[in-house]
Amino acid sequence: MNNPILFPFEQYWWFYAAFTLFVLAMLALDLGLFHRKSHKITLRESTIWTIVWIALAGIFNAGLYFWASSQVGPEAARTVSLEFLAGYLIEKALSVDNIFVFVVVFSYFNIPGLYHHRVLFYGILGALVFRALFIAAGAALFQYHIVVWIFGILLIVTGVKMMIKPEKHVEPDKNPMVRLFRRFIPVTDELQGERMLVYRHGRYWATPLLLCLFFVEFTDVIFALDSVPAIFALTREPLIVFTSNIFAILGLRSLYFVLAGAVEKFHLIHYGLSLVLVFVGLKMVWLNPAFDGKFPIGISLAIIATLIGGSAGLSLLFPKKETEPLVTRQDEAA
Repeated sequence: MNNPILFPFEQYWWFYAAFTLFVLAMLALDLGLFHRKSHKITLRESTIWTIVWIALAGIFNAGLYFWASSQVGPEAARTVSLEFLAGYLIEKALSVDNIFVFVVVFSYFNIPGLYHHRVLFYGILGALVFRALFIAAGAALFQYHIVVWIFGILLIVTGVKMMIKPEKHVEPDKNPMVRLFRRFIPVTDELQGERMLVYRHGRYWATPLLLCLFFVEFTDVIFALDSVPAIFALTREPLIVFTSNIFAILGLRSLYFVLAGAVEKFHLIHYGLSLVLVFVGLKMVWLNPAFDGKFPIGISLAIIATLIGGSAGLSLLFPKKETEPLVTRQDEAA
């Protein structure tokens, strides 16, 4: 991990600023024009937006390659481009876990499909802020070899745990952060349209929509503890970690609406993701030092794509025979 950073923030702060302005402009366009009024997202609409976000990431990566070539030369630019692609692929694959949680949480809080996009929009807006903070912290911490070892071991442990116990049982009301939220902010029993706060009896009350958003934000912070170190295992460049992570998150909403009804069909992808986490953990603690500080990114990308693509393909070839129904508060009341 002794290779110098090609694009230090002090010198390329303007790139971060321009990219952030682009992201904010796209989000404003999304909410202000295309989704100004709450409506149920159709499969056709979500598929189009998924393709748009993937295409934008591809165009950005191509532009990144040509720009990096002018800055650091074509050979280094090729590595940068492959690192972006690998980071984007890892974050996109890990998003499947997020989508599973979103499906369960929306069902648990009885949030109609009409408001799913609104919750996810603000959830992802918050996720962008938290990811930026995590990446900034990671850029500072990963300069120390002991930190690299700690996170590498944690990724290996997380991958092994995911492999042994792939099923996720999400019960928001038992989450300590949700309980803390309810202790300080009263929550209405029913939705109040698309409003997240209402004023009653001289104080503000949260609606189930805001509580749902809070839980979505909290779970994303937990997921970021895996995904951000995983991308730092592939590259030391904060600029690559930041842009690949943000592009993957920007397309998460549309991907949710594409996969929400079929997420359980990819029941074996947990095993592929677990092996990816084990691989990037090993890359941190063993493979990178064994290859003079950096395991070849081309081989890394091939391994990651094979593990994710293989587990997704096997999920479709060997479908899950039985699926447990999602738990809702109505079920509990019965």
